[in-house]
Amino acid sequence: METTTDLQVKTGFKVPIAALSLYAISSAYLMTLVPLLLSKYGIDDSNASWLASVFYLGLFVGVTSIKSLITYIGYRLAFITCLLLFIATIIVLPLAPIVAVWFVARFVAGVSVAGLFVVVESWLLAGDEANRAKRFALYVCSFTGGVALGQLGIGFVGVQGALPFVVILSLLFISMLVMLLVPTQPPLIQHSVTLSLRKISHLNHSAIIGCIVAGLIQSSIYGLMPIELSNRDISQTDLSLLMALIIVGGMLVQTIIPKLIRISGRTPLMGLFCILGIFAVGLIILSSSLNVLAISLLLIGMTSFALYPIAINLGCDKLNKNCIVSASQVMLFSYSLGSVVGPLVAGWFMDSTQGLMTYLLAIMMSTAIYMAVASVRTHKHVIIK
Repeated sequence: METTTDLQVKTGFKVPIAALSLYAISSAYLMTLVPLLLSKYGIDDSNASWLASVFYLGLFVGVTSIKSLITYIGYRLAFITCLLLFIATIIVLPLAPIVAVWFVARFVAGVSVAGLFVVVESWLLAGDEANRAKRFALYVCSFTGGVALGQLGIGFVGVQGALPFVVILSLLFISMLVMLLVPTQPPLIQHSVTLSLRKISHLNHSAIIGCIVAGLIQSSIYGLMPIELSNRDISQTDLSLLMALIIVGGMLVQTIIPKLIRISGRTPLMGLFCILGIFAVGLIILSSSLNVLAISLLLIGMTSFALYPIAINLGCDKLNKNCIVSASQVMLFSYSLGSVVGPLVAGWFMDSTQGLMTYLLAIMMSTAIYMAVASVRTHKHVIIK
C-alpha cells in the first residue's frame, strides 16, 4: 500500500518533468526555427553556428549562478523565474531582427535554460539513489519526446509569419502554469556544499568527459543538422521528420538504459553507444538513400541522448545529498562547455564532402577509444583493490 508520503514524492517528480517536457516542445521548435529564419530576417546564414554557440555560452555561464537562486526562492519559483526570462528572449526576436540583438537574446536564453535544467535535475537527483536511474530515464524520455514533437513544428506550423512564435510562447505559458498551479512537493532546501576544485577533480573523469561529448554532439545537431540536411537537398517536410527521428531515437533508448547499466556498467556503455553512432555515420557516408539516412539518424539520436543521463548518473554516484546540486552544476557546466565549442568546431567541417557527418565521426571515434581505455583501467583498479 502507498503512503501519503509516497504519493507526494511521485507527484513531486512528475510535475517538473511535465513542465520541462512542454518547454522541450517549444524549445526544439525554436532551435530548428532560428537557423531557418536567418535569411528571412536579412541575417546571413553564416551566423547560425555562432548563434548556437552563444546560446550554449549562456548555458555555460548560467550554470554557475543558479544554485543561489534555488536557495533563496526555492525550486518551483526558480523554475518559473527562469522560464519568464526565456519567454522574454523569444519575444524580442521578431521585434528586433538585428544580428547583435539576436546574439544577446540567445545568450540570455542560454542563461535561463541553464536555470531550468539545474532546477529539474537537482530536483530529480534529490530522491533515493536506488531509483535515480529510472527517474532520469523518465525525465530524458519525456524531454526527448517533447523535443521530437517540437521538431514536427517545422512541417505542421511552418516558418512563416507570427504563428510559430505564438505556438512557442503558448506552450511555454502552459508549462509555467503547470509548475505554478499543479500541487507538488519539491525537495527540502538543504545547505548545499560548494565543491572545491580539488573535490571536482575527484569526480569521475569519464562522467565529465561523457557530459562534454554529449554537449559537443547535441549542440551541433541542434544548430547545424537542419543546414546539413538542407545541403543534401532534403525537403522542408522531410527535414522536420528526420530531425524528429533523431529525438525519437533518443527517447526510445531511455527505456533500456537502466537495464544496460546493470549489465555492462556506465563507462563501457558510453563507449558502446559511441560505436553505435560510428556505425550510423558510416551508413550515411556510404549510402545516399533517404531510408538509410532515416535509420542512421535514429541511431545517432540514440547515441547522442544516451550519453548525458549515463554520465550524470555516474558522476553523482555515492555522493552526499548536500553535494548533489553542486555536482549537477559541474555536470551541466561540462555539457555546456562542449555545447559552446561544438557548433564552432563543427562549422569548420560543413564545407567538407560529408559536412557534419565528418565531425560526428571524429568525436564519436575519439570518445569510444577513451571510454574503452577508461573501462580497462577501472577494471584493473577493481581487481588490484
